[in-house]
Amino acid sequence: MPTPNDPLFNQSLEKGLAVLRAFNAAHRTLTLGELAELTGMSKGSAQRTVHTLQALGYVGKHPQTRRFQLLPKVIDIGFNYLAAHPLIRVAHPYLSQLAQSSGETASLTEAVETDMVYIAQFLTTQHIPVLTPVGMRIPMYCTSSGRAWLSTLPDAQARSLLGSAPRPARTPNTLTGVNAILDQIAQCRKTGYAINHQELFLGDMGIAAPVVNSSGRAIAAVHLSPPTSRWTLEEAQNRLAPMVIECARAISQSIAD
Repeated sequence: MPTPNDPLFNQSLEKGLAVLRAFNAAHRTLTLGELAELTGMSKGSAQRTVHTLQALGYVGKHPQTRRFQLLPKVIDIGFNYLAAHPLIRVAHPYLSQLAQSSGETASLTEAVETDMVYIAQFLTTQHIPVLTPVGMRIPMYCTSSGRAWLSTLPDAQARSLLGSAPRPARTPNTLTGVNAILDQIAQCRKTGYAINHQELFLGDMGIAAPVVNSSGRAIAAVHLSPPTSRWTLEEAQNRLAPMVIECARAISQSIAD
C-alpha cells in the first residue's frame, strides 16, 4: 500500500489499474457511472482514465450495448508474468504427472494478499463441477491451498491474516471462525496436507500441500480438486493426499537445487 505523501507514487497509474480491476465475472461490462462508483473516482476522473485506456487498446465499448468492457490486450500484462515465472517452468512436469496419476485437476497457486491465485493448472479429462481458470483468485480462509500456505507461517501471523479480511460463508459447510480455521491449519502441519470439503463450492473438495523455500516458508501451494461425485473425503485423503505431498515436495526440492 502507498505511504502518505509518497512523492514517487503515481495516482494516475493507480486509477488506471483500479479501472482494469473493476471488471470481473460479475461486471463484464460497465457504464462510466458504474466505473466511477466501483473505483471511488469522480465521473470526470473516471472518464479521463477510461479514455486513456481506450486509446491504449485495453478497454473498448460493447458493439451493441455501448458499455465499456476489457479488450484482449489486457491479457498481455498477466501473461508476461506467467511466461517469465521460473516456478511455473519447474512445476510443469510435476503437475502434469500429478494430474495423470490422480485423474483429477492439478493446480499451482500463489498468495496475493489474503487470496490464492491460480498460476498453473492441468485439467482432468473427466467432468469437473467448477471452472477455476489460471488467474482466478480464491480466498485463503476456506480453501485447501490457502490453508496449506498459511500452515508454514507462525500462528500469530496466520491469525492476523485471517482476521484482516471478511470470511463469509460461501456454502453451508464453510468454516468462518478464526479458531476453527487455525485448527485446520494446525492439522495440516501434522499431516503435511490441508483439506477443503465443499467450503468454497458445493460438490468440490480440495487437497493441498505447500511448496516451500529453503527456509521452510511457503512460496506456493499444489492442490487437487476431487469432486464429491467421484470421491468421498476419506478416499481422497487416503489416496490423493500422498500424491499431492510428494508433488509439492518434488517442486520444493527442485527450486532448492
